[in-house]
Amino acid sequence: MSAPGTAWPRQVSARRRAGTLLRLPAGLLLVTWRYVWRVTALHRCEEDGDNGDVPPPLPDAFMDDKVIQRLEDGSGSMFHRTFTVRIEGSRMTPEALMNTLSRDFNRAAPFGAAVFHKTAGNAPQACAGDEYRVQMPGPWDGPVRVVHCDAVSVRLATLRGHLEAGQIEFRAAEADGLLCFQVEAWARAGDPLADLLYSRLRMAKEIQLNMWVHFCLRAAAIAKGRPRGGVSIVTRCVPHEVFAGVPNR
Repeated sequence: MSAPGTAWPRQVSARRRAGTLLRLPAGLLLVTWRYVWRVTALHRCEEDGDNGDVPPPLPDAFMDDKVIQRLEDGSGSMFHRTFTVRIEGSRMTPEALMNTLSRDFNRAAPFGAAVFHKTAGNAPQACAGDEYRVQMPGPWDGPVRVVHCDAVSVRLATLRGHLEAGQIEFRAAEADGLLCFQVEAWARAGDPLADLLYSRLRMAKEIQLNMWVHFCLRAAAIAKGRPRGGVSIVTRCVPHEVFAGVPNR
């Protein structure tokens, strides 16, 4: 467990990266099994991105460069991905759904593929400044910090030692009389090896896709509703030169 605001030591990060890579085949088998037997429709769209795909700026209060791992610290292109599920038959409000999820992300995370360990913060729900270590079989195993939190959304930023660099946000809203849940990620690989697994070999990319699809479907189940039209996934690839130099990202 890392202390709040403390960067992961280099040797710990190296050991964790090696362990992550050793777990990768098992993780691939797990998500492949789930993918084969999933009956929910998945609507996938891949597009070229532009400068409108940059993430929200990081709050100044969390801009400790020795800990936060920003986009500019990563490697390769940025992938802006949005996972959306429209939930029908639920009486839960967006606020109630996010309150439930932020108290225990593991309720929606895929069992055996992602475990959230809170390493900083005492409140039962996620609060700005809290930190987690997300243990996963692919190259996303690593520490994150809550950089924004309100009644209907929680946004996390990667910390040093994470195999990705960027941000991810969970949010809920009402849309056309339905409860809508989204996972939105702005991230690039944390180093050239992770970039190879993600954008070159695409293995890690598929692990990420199946994990957040599962998260969306579990959110629908927690809301006691059912997905309308399955889960939509939009992926926009943004070259480094598009977002290079953008401050506080």
